[in-house]
Amino acid sequence: VHRLITYIFIYQDLISLACGAVITWYFAGSFEKNVGTVKHCVLTAAFSVLSALLYLLLEPLVSRLLPVGDAQGFMPVAFAMLGVSTTRSRMRRALLFGWGVPVVLVPWLGLCIAWFVPQSSLLGNLCGLLVGEAYGLGYCFCLDFPESVGSKLDRVFPFTLLKRIPGLKYIPGSSAERRASENST
Repeated sequence: VHRLITYIFIYQDLISLACGAVITWYFAGSFEKNVGTVKHCVLTAAFSVLSALLYLLLEPLVSRLLPVGDAQGFMPVAFAMLGVSTTRSRMRRALLFGWGVPVVLVPWLGLCIAWFVPQSSLLGNLCGLLVGEAYGLGYCFCLDFPESVGSKLDRVFPFTLLKRIPGLKYIPGSSAERRASENST
């Protein structure tokens, strides 16, 4: 059962670790700014488990048709966060390599690009994207919790410790507190 979360910390080589770090920094950082650190931590664990369960469900079927690599690294969770962000985005078009592309297609184009990342599992990334799209469309509403709960969790042990670490930017759970902290900086 522990493998449902720990697979996101496994990397086979330095190139896949570097690609995972860049993807994590870019997608997870912007996602955390939108939802807060508490909800980001909860959703990271939830996206990891749901992506792994979907992977375990689909792997026997897909492995009959194509060779399937093991799901490893943070990319499936990053694709879940990208799926949520693009599904809930108000923008219609995004600028990608100088071209205007519908925002809905951005994660699918990213999935095609991620296919060429070494030690990357296409099925794992697809499962993460599908989980993120489902959450973004509201099918996983049980994962949402009110901002008041996020504000209360901000004052609980692991998160109070995160606030005190120098150099680490902590994003508050409520949108009012996030706006206030952005205005103060």
